[in-house]
Amino acid sequence: MKSKLFMAVAILLLPFYTFSQKVEDSIKKVIDNDIKLSALPYYSYGKGLGLTSADSLFQFNIRFRMQNRASFNISENEEGEISAQIRRLRLRFDGFVGNPKFLYVIQLSFAPGDVGVIEDGQNLNVIRDAIMFYRPNKNWNIGFGQTKLPGNRQRINSSGALQFTDRSINNARFNIDRDFGLQVYYLNSHPDRFGYEIKTAISTGEGRNWTQTSDNNLAYTAKLELLPFGRFSKDGVYFEGDLMRETTPKLMLSGAYHFNHGAIRTQGQLGNELFEPRNLTSILIDAIIKYNGWAFQTAYMSRDTKDPITINPDNNLERRFVIAGSGYDAQLSYIFPNNLEFMGRYSLSTPKNEIAAFLPESQQFSIGATKYIWEHAFKLQAELTHEQLTLNNGPVKNNWYFRFQIEMGI
Repeated sequence: MKSKLFMAVAILLLPFYTFSQKVEDSIKKVIDNDIKLSALPYYSYGKGLGLTSADSLFQFNIRFRMQNRASFNISENEEGEISAQIRRLRLRFDGFVGNPKFLYVIQLSFAPGDVGVIEDGQNLNVIRDAIMFYRPNKNWNIGFGQTKLPGNRQRINSSGALQFTDRSINNARFNIDRDFGLQVYYLNSHPDRFGYEIKTAISTGEGRNWTQTSDNNLAYTAKLELLPFGRFSKDGVYFEGDLMRETTPKLMLSGAYHFNHGAIRTQGQLGNELFEPRNLTSILIDAIIKYNGWAFQTAYMSRDTKDPITINPDNNLERRFVIAGSGYDAQLSYIFPNNLEFMGRYSLSTPKNEIAAFLPESQQFSIGATKYIWEHAFKLQAELTHEQLTLNNGPVKNNWYFRFQIEMGI
């Protein structure tokens, strides 16, 4: 009688045991992979501080990072100035609920430069990312919420994973940014052979935390990434510099197309409101090469529209224009065995002819050095940049800045 009762209980509990085992195996894989999702715009070697519930149906992970920066700026015909600030201060939370296939990511920002100017009637920009993911298998990522669009590689990479103290001037002018919508990725990369990744998004087009206006226009993004020689070590495509000292050459080529239908801001997801909506088209092309401590990356970015200038219907003298034009970046670096890295960058940013009277052509020449104490998570950075501004083919204005920055996080 006891044996029959034992067998009956065992049969009843078997499905629960099997399910529990599958969940535990999935959790182990998630922990081993550090919940790595191609759509996540983050860099981290560590796993932060994490908690997993006793029934293994919930996981919560917390991380932080901060950038403290001091700068000395010299503008032509002006007195030099010193500035110091908390450039970035962020908290990130991620994990899963119910099953490791259902993930969430939240990122909050608190530094003044992250939040922006607080204005009456405007939203507070504390929320940077708030997105839920469904990952049915290793090939598919499906996300719904707010995060970065699959645009330029340097923009997708975390600002904590950069070699210089900040992204290039072209990223500031011509890139696409965070938006709310649906993202679907198909990932087919391999460690040591040809692979590719396809990334798509349908989003609102107005940028993060936007509720001031509403319409029925959307933005559409599609990106193709090629990895001819296989994946970079430790997802090295998501951080700058060859910290892993690739033993064989690694290459990534990518191209993205973005169409923002009826955009109402000067940079699509960023900038002031236009007086009239405009259709914006962006093209973003990247290449990255890493081998034996050397790293080279280059990028082309453009934004175009038929008529970039909008006029205030109540005041013909007041104008706002789409920041349209194109730009080119090239960046080269070498890291020594003691984790001291030297790098150089050249950037050229050219506005569209119709707005050349309002927006100068800009060239930047930058050199820098980074000491990695714990990879990108804890590093010291120094940068010297010379900028040349030319407005409407007029005289060249020369500016300089020197920056020192400390990055720390988990």
